[in-house]
Amino acid sequence: MKSRPADQQLLLEIASLDAVIRQSEHARRNPEQASRVHELLAQRQSQSAELTTLLGARDDVKAELTRLESDVALVDARIARDTERLAATSNVKEAQGLEHELASLTKRKSDLEDAELDLMERIEAAESAIATHEAAIAETNDEGTRLSLAAKESVAAAVARSEAASRDRSAIAARVPTDLLAMYERLASRGVGAGLLRRRTCEGCNMVLSGTDLQTVRQAADDDVLTCPECGGILVRTDESGL
Repeated sequence: MKSRPADQQLLLEIASLDAVIRQSEHARRNPEQASRVHELLAQRQSQSAELTTLLGARDDVKAELTRLESDVALVDARIARDTERLAATSNVKEAQGLEHELASLTKRKSDLEDAELDLMERIEAAESAIATHEAAIAETNDEGTRLSLAAKESVAAAVARSEAASRDRSAIAARVPTDLLAMYERLASRGVGAGLLRRRTCEGCNMVLSGTDLQTVRQAADDDVLTCPECGGILVRTDESGL
């Protein structure tokens, strides 16, 4: 195939824009924040499960405290009743029985109150652990929110770059002969579409051409469309080729 050198050089611009489009599409599909956001989602799920466990344990202790408070109230009622009966009785035996029962009730109340204090301390410790855990969850959420926003901005920027490069590519492609553009598209779909030959090196694959291959390039006409013997892409020659 033959094509004007100027037309072949337009392929370098298209190849450069294709690279921008590929990079932009990759950035759109895989924003750099995505990995950390996924980690934070898993972390948030784990933290939520742990918080649920902590809340359940605290609520169990609170329920136990409520039960003890009810028991204390019953003991207080019995103490009040027996105290009233003791003050009203003149029966010595009955009085002794009431005094013994009051002593037992007083000991029972003391034990219940000690148990209440222990439960209150456990509730206080549980509340502290819950507060610490909620703060950690808030930090996870804040970081996730910041990174999600940054990811959206990165995606939007990548989309803008891709769209701009696509517009520029369309404008340049319209200036390339149909058969040359078709050849480039076919090659690009398999790998390298075109590369500049600069000082014996094909920049499409960064391979140095051998002496024999360079001699073939030197002998070719300026409008011959050559391909790189290494990558198969169109080998574009300019004054930088050093031929």
